[in-house]
Parts: sequence; C-alpha cells; structure tokens
Amino acid sequence: MELEKHYINKSGWLRASVLGANDGILSTTSIAIGIAAASNTRSPIVLATLAALVAGALSMAAGEYVSVSSQSDIETADLEREKKELEMKPDAELKELSKLYQKRGLDYELAMQVAIKLTEYNVLESHARDELGINESTHPKPLQATFASGISFLSGGLLPFTVSLFAPIGHMVVYLYSFSIVFLTLSGVIAAKAGGSSIVKGILRICLWGTIAMAITAFVGYLFGTRNA
Repeated sequence: MELEKHYINKSGWLRASVLGANDGILSTTSIAIGIAAASNTRSPIVLATLAALVAGALSMAAGEYVSVSSQSDIETADLEREKKELEMKPDAELKELSKLYQKRGLDYELAMQVAIKLTEYNVLESHARDELGINESTHPKPLQATFASGISFLSGGLLPFTVSLFAPIGHMVVYLYSFSIVFLTLSGVIAAKAGGSSIVKGILRICLWGTIAMAITAFVGYLFGTRNA
C-alpha cells in the first residue's frame, strides 16, 4: 500500500528557501532598476547590485537564524514547563489530555483509554503534540533555515546581477524587469511543485507584488536620478 505524500515536513526549509530566492531576485533587481533609472553608466548599477547581493544574503541568513532560534527557544521553554507539570500533577495532565480528545469527538471512556495509552508510550511527546501543537516535522531548525535562506538569496540575486553585467545599458530597466519576471515565475513554479500548492496562484502573487516593487523603485530612480539632469 502506497503512503500518501505530505509536504508539511518541508515547511521549515521550504519557507526559508522560497523567501530567500524571491527576495534575492526581487530586492537586487529593484535596486538595480532604481540605479539604472537614475544613471546612464553601467558601473554604478553593477556596484549597487553586487552590494545588495552580498548584504542581502548575509542579512537574510542572520535574520532567519535569529527568528527561528527565538521560535525554537519558545518551544523549548514550553516543553520544560510541560515536563515540570507532568512531574508535579500527572493525574491532572492525564485528564487534560483526555479532554482534548473528547473535543475531537471521542466519548469519555475512549478518550481516557487513548490518553492512558499515549501517556504510557511517551507522555511528553503526547502533550507536546496534542496540547502544545509541537511535533518533530515542524520543529524549527535555525541552522537549516539560515543556510537555506542565505544560499537561496545568493542564488536568486546572482540572476539580476548577471543581467546587470551584460544587458544593453540603454534598455537596462526593460531587461532587468523582463528577466526578473521570468526568474520569479520559475521560482514560483519550483516552490509550488515542492510544496504541493497551486502553481498559478504562486506565480500571480509573486509577479504582481514584484512588479509593484520594481515600478516604485524605478519611479524613485527617475525622480531623484541624474539621467535627465
């Protein structure tokens, strides 16, 4: 019998990877477009894009580590509190677990039997999963999220950086925008495939907000730049 395919166990690294790649594409492209709209030369565009690429990758990695570590600390603290409560008042905790199963549709006797069996098997794991909503598949992993976020940002940001090196300077904004939409579309497809979600919805969402971000940045570049000075 073939087991069903689930995607929730990928949620940690997938979220960090998708966020990193999309942010790498979008933020570096937006900065490049803003500078391209303000300048007639290639060097400031390339320099700004490279700076955004390096700073963004490090910032994403550091931010993801701090964020996921904080989440992990909260879960660890909750587990420690739960462990103490199980030691101090096991009968009350058993009844609490039974009530949780009753709320899910079991009658009192069956709920109590299930609670007793699960308590005998692994009491802390049972309370962590059913009372606190903590389980192994969604447990935060700071280092995994850090590397996934930083590397994915770098890989995403390299794409617009490459465009800034080789695209014709006279149509740089058009090339940056066009290629970024292609890159964002591919990123949306990959994320949807990996996560088992809607491909069309993922593409439309990232491309719409990406276009808005790049349009605003281009406007700021034209408004304050020296192209027409």
